[in-house]
Amino acid sequence: MAEHGHRITAAIACHVARAGGTVDQLTHLLMHPDHEGGRHTQNIAMRSGQARALAYVRRVWDSACATVDSTEEVVSRQHAHEDLAALRDRIEVTPWPGKRGRTALRVLLAHLNFAETAGGRLHAASERQAAEEAGISRQTLRNAYETVLKPGGWLRRLRAGRGKEGSTWYLGNGPGASPQSPSSRQKTTQFPPDPALEEWSTSETPVAADLDSTVISHLMAHDAFAHHGLGSSALLITGALHARPNQTVSELVIASSVSRATAYRALRRLARHGLVHHVGEVWSLAPRALEGLGNSHPEAVTDRQVMPSRGWDQIAHQCGTAGVSASRRALHAAERAAYREALERLSEHRSKALVVVRDGRQVLVPALRPDEVPTPWRGPGGVVLNPATGQVDPAWRVASDGRLILITPYDQRSYDELAVAHTEALREWESAA
Repeated sequence: MAEHGHRITAAIACHVARAGGTVDQLTHLLMHPDHEGGRHTQNIAMRSGQARALAYVRRVWDSACATVDSTEEVVSRQHAHEDLAALRDRIEVTPWPGKRGRTALRVLLAHLNFAETAGGRLHAASERQAAEEAGISRQTLRNAYETVLKPGGWLRRLRAGRGKEGSTWYLGNGPGASPQSPSSRQKTTQFPPDPALEEWSTSETPVAADLDSTVISHLMAHDAFAHHGLGSSALLITGALHARPNQTVSELVIASSVSRATAYRALRRLARHGLVHHVGEVWSLAPRALEGLGNSHPEAVTDRQVMPSRGWDQIAHQCGTAGVSASRRALHAAERAAYREALERLSEHRSKALVVVRDGRQVLVPALRPDEVPTPWRGPGGVVLNPATGQVDPAWRVASDGRLILITPYDQRSYDELAVAHTEALREWESAA
């Protein structure tokens, strides 16, 4: 309840700050006894005193002013598309080092595609949809969100999905106005870098990148760029070469935010399938490597001795990753079907009330519950008849509300005593009310 009250207070403070109000107006608004939105602040004043409440309002106001000053209000659909285009440009120049960073980039671009379809940063998508769009597993998507995107301020889940509705997400601007390099490159350490995350304490990867996120968005869901295929490092190098052709390995390390060793491995994989080739130390995409995705750079190499790829499906077969996305979609479809079947089973247990109009008012009459006694089972005096034999079952009685009561040897009171106690309790409750 305290966290919920703080969120309400922060939302009101942001509204007042965006409307050009002052902290005194916010304080008067929150401390007014008739204002339900200020209940959290009023509770602080009652528990800890007026000075503590005013200091809390001041802190919330400072945070709201900083938030309003660092954001821009979207007033039209055209403005929303311009805002998303600026966010895409920001993502393209942000370094995404390590295996974890490259996976987070795929997840972020998947949500950016959903946001462009929705027409704003606020969008709805399920985890399965995002995993299929990014070409990764659902658990990998969760790890990228929890370790990179959420702490970095790139993505925030506002409401978890339930039933047939997906989760509600909001795209942020990242950790700051200018992209910051990871701490592993800002200072040296006596401990060696983690090879699994590819954190290299060298000066090869600076604070700026240069990627074509549109190409990455088109290719990341394909089987050729699955985990055991070309991989995310080859995906980022492809996007870097499409954004700016004819680059050396040192320039690719800067543009794609990968280490030098990873860049060489990815380039060898791409060259093996005829997607890239080099003249001396300069690497470029094959002329028809990204055919259909807009690869029309005049500087593209046209050496006919290097055969370009005949298709991404063939590359997936050669890498042994063909059918990975189809298997993932089939698994997600089976999970959705099982989840919806479970929801339907739960909905069957919900009783539908009958609406009766009496004296101009609608009265809800609950439907029969499973524990109610059917009419053929009822006997005179509250006894229960056995439906199989038609004889009186002495272990069961019918209560005044129509439910069954099981009489066991451990009961200290008889059925009549229980009925009298129930009546007295109802009378006391009604008189007290």
